[in-house]
Amino acid sequence: MKYDVVIVGAGVAGLYCALHLPKTLKVLLLCKEEPYECNTFYAQGGISVALDKEDVASHIDDTMSAGSFLNHKQSVQTLCEESLSLILDLENLGLGADKNLEGEVVFAKEGGHQRARIIHFDGDGSGRCLHTHLLSRLEHTLWKNTQVIDLLLENQHCYGVSVQRDKEILQIYADYVVLASGGIGGLYTYHTNARTLSADLHGMILEHRLRLKDMEMMQFHPTVYTKAPIARKPLISEAVRGEGGIVVDREGRRFLFDYDCRGELAPRDIVARGIFDYCTLHSQEAFLDLSHFCKEGFMKRFPNIYQALHSFGVDLPKERVPISPAFHYCMGGIEVDEEDRVRGVDNLFAIGECANNGLHGANRLASNSLLEGLVFGKRVAQRIASLGMSCRQTRAFPLIKDCLVEKNDLDLKNALRKIMWEKVGIIRTKEGLNLALDEIEKMREQKRGRMLDLRLLVAREIVLHALARKQSLGAHYLKDDV
Repeated sequence: MKYDVVIVGAGVAGLYCALHLPKTLKVLLLCKEEPYECNTFYAQGGISVALDKEDVASHIDDTMSAGSFLNHKQSVQTLCEESLSLILDLENLGLGADKNLEGEVVFAKEGGHQRARIIHFDGDGSGRCLHTHLLSRLEHTLWKNTQVIDLLLENQHCYGVSVQRDKEILQIYADYVVLASGGIGGLYTYHTNARTLSADLHGMILEHRLRLKDMEMMQFHPTVYTKAPIARKPLISEAVRGEGGIVVDREGRRFLFDYDCRGELAPRDIVARGIFDYCTLHSQEAFLDLSHFCKEGFMKRFPNIYQALHSFGVDLPKERVPISPAFHYCMGGIEVDEEDRVRGVDNLFAIGECANNGLHGANRLASNSLLEGLVFGKRVAQRIASLGMSCRQTRAFPLIKDCLVEKNDLDLKNALRKIMWEKVGIIRTKEGLNLALDEIEKMREQKRGRMLDLRLLVAREIVLHALARKQSLGAHYLKDDV
């Protein structure tokens, strides 16, 4: 089975890449379940865009500052400069940003931004609108319910992927492979991610002795309704705080100003850590107070948040919403070069959250993630089109014969999630990280399926990266740093 390009993942990065590949190419997109089960579909806030050429420098500064200047400056510059044309690009595809009564695009402000520069669609339904629209424009083949179980790699060349589909193991060959598989949310007890995100591709990268970078940098969203009885916890967008929502304790005190003069509008790592620390130290609970809003106004601006929380019995905006941080985004990922190639492989690319091009540094600036998928998805498509198709001969690879799932894997997965949440979470200690490493190594000695083993490889790598960075930086916060 031979294609010109195989794209692993059907979120914003994968779909936008496919949209910009020539229609003459034979392209295949793969996703684990239904295509909407991805982080793009659940994204609420919107897309950050530089307002004009003069605002590019400010957008760069905000991105670098949020990332504690661990960012790769060229990646940041590319992102911000190419955002200038995005509103028009999306309009040309038939997707217009929300506008006011005068027909002007509405820009929202979120934490870490000096200016209001976030465009949104259908209020808080930005991800759903964007994803649905891109999916409707897809003219290439998409396979649902298809799980990648290995990369066909040899001598710095990727020949394709091995997949399981309808309980059958298949090998799919391609001239180019693009990884757009998303993040690692399934490694943590509390997270906001789609249920399909479990770090599989990251684990395969490690198996093939390729590199992950900055894996200690995990972002926790500050305002998540963790009382929901489902694995993916509903987040309450940064935009809610940007437009007047405040964080209070049981007595109504706005305690976040104890941690940063910007209070609720500080970057996410500061807000999440402030909530976690304050509640732990003072045996407190944190709440989101939305009394600034009227009911009709909140329902119009944030219809999906209203509906989601209403379904769990929360009366918005009258009732305070109990909140807690939860894992949200992995700044680290598969190391790529300046052309978005996976380092060490000549025809394998990685884009979106699964990749690390240095864009986000130690902490992602709010609403830069959908923008990243759009900008770098398009750039990789253009790069592949300019390179042309390879004349390299395919070669046979042995089929995977390992058991993919063992019967005790679910118990081990849940134990791993607990370890990662408690010891490799928002606030870390050297002792906790070493205990986590020991427990992960013990789990690797037990009988387990291949897919769980990939998770364990990535969890181990996260802990090793966290131990290697001995001082706090951005989202990596060591209570006992030296």
